[in-house]
Amino acid sequence: MINILMERFNQNTKRHINVLWDKVENILRSNEKLLRTISMMEQSCGEPDVIELDGKLFICDCSKESPLRRSLCYDKAARVSRKNNSPLSSAVEEAEKMGIRLMTETEYRYLQTLGEFDLKTSSWVLTPDNIRNLGGAIFCERRYGIVFTFHNGADSYYGVRGFRCIVELN
Repeated sequence: MINILMERFNQNTKRHINVLWDKVENILRSNEKLLRTISMMEQSCGEPDVIELDGKLFICDCSKESPLRRSLCYDKAARVSRKNNSPLSSAVEEAEKMGIRLMTETEYRYLQTLGEFDLKTSSWVLTPDNIRNLGGAIFCERRYGIVFTFHNGADSYYGVRGFRCIVELN
């Protein structure tokens, strides 16, 4: 996993201009749990890579399209509340199984400054409580050169909507 990350790190230097690989590698080698989480991101085609945001280092899904964690409603409460055709899981539940969380809208928008992502797919993002308490959830995508944030019922799910994860390196 470390070799895959190093290769991706070296191929995408725009995502982490002031970051040295040695620092990242030292963090990864000292945290087996983090490596397992990143491995799960890789296995679901998330193409995890290092980004720097607000002076902190993160690993996040940098795949061109939403990773192959799709056809999921937003969270367990939404999944359980569906009367018909419930998906097998939800974005929040799957992220928790991986030991990680969904990206926030702010993090998603920052990722979009580093490249063009979700041109054909969309990604659930961490939804603020005031929206979730009303039954909704938010997702983002890029179309027509612009990043859009939309809403849906948290219980909705589509084959082209997945979720992107992020974890801080510390």
